[in-house]
Amino acid sequence: MEGSMKHAQIVIVGAGPAGLSAGIEAAKAGASCVILDENAKPGGQLFKQIHKFFGSWEHKAGVRGYTIGSRLLRETEELGVETLLDAPVYGLFPDEKGIIVSYMKNGREEAVLGKKLILATGSTENALAFPGGTLPGVMGAGCAQTMVNVHRVLPGKRAVMVGSGNVGLIVAYQLMQAGTDVAVIVEAAPLVGGYGVHASKIRRAGTPILVGHTITAVQGKTTVEAVSIAELDADFQPRAGTEKTFEADTVCVAVGLSPLTELAWMAGCDFTYIPSLGGHVPIHNENMETTVAGLYAAGDITGSEEASTAMEEGRLAGIAAAESLGLINKDEAKKMKVAVWASMNALRTGPFGQKRTEAKAQLLESARRPQ
Repeated sequence: MEGSMKHAQIVIVGAGPAGLSAGIEAAKAGASCVILDENAKPGGQLFKQIHKFFGSWEHKAGVRGYTIGSRLLRETEELGVETLLDAPVYGLFPDEKGIIVSYMKNGREEAVLGKKLILATGSTENALAFPGGTLPGVMGAGCAQTMVNVHRVLPGKRAVMVGSGNVGLIVAYQLMQAGTDVAVIVEAAPLVGGYGVHASKIRRAGTPILVGHTITAVQGKTTVEAVSIAELDADFQPRAGTEKTFEADTVCVAVGLSPLTELAWMAGCDFTYIPSLGGHVPIHNENMETTVAGLYAAGDITGSEEASTAMEEGRLAGIAAAESLGLINKDEAKKMKVAVWASMNALRTGPFGQKRTEAKAQLLESARRPQ
């Protein structure tokens, strides 16, 4: 195994915005990097995002997600970062020289030994149970977004969106742009969960957003034919006599994301439970280093946020990992990390960002407490 094993100073699992950004910063410092991803294409969520980013020019304002992804890919290639696709990771094994990362490639078991490991595995869509929820035509909003923006396949002619967070609002609008009639957006909470600018576009297009409502059932024999919703009472129970039915062939579910943490559990990282970050997240310090020495986490695995924030966390992890290898001196690394933290704090301003700032502060406080 040792003879055929790949070697790299830094191994990164996940070729999304966090993983690519980590590879770029580490490679700039002179580190040899290998990025592994289970998907056929790199870029993570970026290549599904046809909308323009918000924020400042520094945070890619006015640039569409797929363009940002292309730029990151080009930069990794120019810096000599090796990216292995269709390479799902299934095991992490401690070694006296670092961490052995085992993965599948072309039907064969392969491995790479890294001195440092960065987990940038992202997150997964939450499910929602309701009668008829297993019928063809019921899918996650991210699935619908992939079908439309990546594969150019329309998921259906008339859809109901469940969830009014940014994912639900953005995907609903993109479905409209692609030719799907979005009948209604249903939100259990009393207020819209996403940015007002996204909700305003939906309403101007003529699609109602019904807050304080939930989906109660999907009707159909072999596929979705109709969707029933109802108003919720103060205890979040359907209120009798308020049911409405919409004809539809598609139901998209956008009820939050959960960090993909299986590899962090496998590696023995300590966790804490923070609902606003999606559930159990690996404890890490200001350098994104977990409680397992030499193992870093960045992006949605530490709590789902915007792609811009994931890129900044990836940069931070890449800088810290390179510093730990002696490739960046302490003073220079400190300047670089201060700049990244300033950028992340700027991204987390506003009412939505403030909640994330508080949650992340809670996560960092967990790292300071004895485990």
